[in-house]
Amino acid sequence: MKAVAYSVKPFEKEFLAKANQKKHDITLISNSLSLETTMYAEGKDAIIVFTNDDVSAKVIDRLADLGIKFIATRSAGTDHIDKVAAAKHHIKLSNVPAYSPQAIAEQTVALAFALNRHMLKAGQNSRNFNFRNDELIGFNFSGKTVGLIGLGNTGLAAAQIFHGMGCNVIGYDSAFPENSPYVQPVELETLYEQADIISLHLPLNPATKYIINKDTIAKMKPGVMLINTSRGALIKTEDILAGLESGQVGYLGIDVYEHEKGLFFEDHENDKVKDPLLEKLMTYENVIVTPHQAYLTKEALQEIANQTIRNLDQWQNNKCVGDACVCAAACRVKIKSDIL
Repeated sequence: MKAVAYSVKPFEKEFLAKANQKKHDITLISNSLSLETTMYAEGKDAIIVFTNDDVSAKVIDRLADLGIKFIATRSAGTDHIDKVAAAKHHIKLSNVPAYSPQAIAEQTVALAFALNRHMLKAGQNSRNFNFRNDELIGFNFSGKTVGLIGLGNTGLAAAQIFHGMGCNVIGYDSAFPENSPYVQPVELETLYEQADIISLHLPLNPATKYIINKDTIAKMKPGVMLINTSRGALIKTEDILAGLESGQVGYLGIDVYEHEKGLFFEDHENDKVKDPLLEKLMTYENVIVTPHQAYLTKEALQEIANQTIRNLDQWQNNKCVGDACVCAAACRVKIKSDIL
């Protein structure tokens, strides 16, 4: 199969090459997908994209004109893909439904630890040979209540870590998993009221967008710690800024940001005009922003590459990609009836 992979970082190449073993003719480019860069897909069967690529209806229409039949995303999330437009053109879609949930869970805990123990400030002070302990007081995680919103693979992996640290772990999910020894199911309102630390492990969809807003923040404990390693638009940034200003939000750790498209994964240090909301967030010492790196472990990168190539293998053999299929419902029925 001929494919072009967009938004490929230098560190991804070895993992994709190892997974592919020259089975497919894949062109790797650093350009992100947009209307202007669809030309690189000409003559290809498939494109491979990442979370910040533009896979909107207009782009998909153009890709269909170029003969693209398959779109594979190197991510679990698929909110960047217009599935209705893809279904209209009978373009088949796949994702990486699960890849090293421990990687994202560990980043979640790392953000919580760094915020609690003021690691950024302590490290910077020490670099300046300032070894005073003023303003570095944290708290013990043992005995604290951690609330996890979303209990898929990453949420459950985070639950196991927090449980192992002696935390009381509660969680909410619309489909609570059975037989989970590390987390106690509660209603969302109860979680907001009881949790000292709240961590988000949700996909982004119309039901979850801005799940953290001024109304839900008001229900939380004063000084609550919020962690988001899932999707930026789960949090309404303007409301979280108000919560930080009032002290209702005591700590914020985010690996994602609602306006990160065209910003994260690139160097904007010398931009004369910077994102004003993100700039404001950066002024708070009790905020840590990391650049969408939670997935960034060797193990996760290899599994992402492996699953992406497996998806291409299945399509080349005229088979459905199974659990990795993320086509719109109408298209999925047609795929299964056509190629199973």
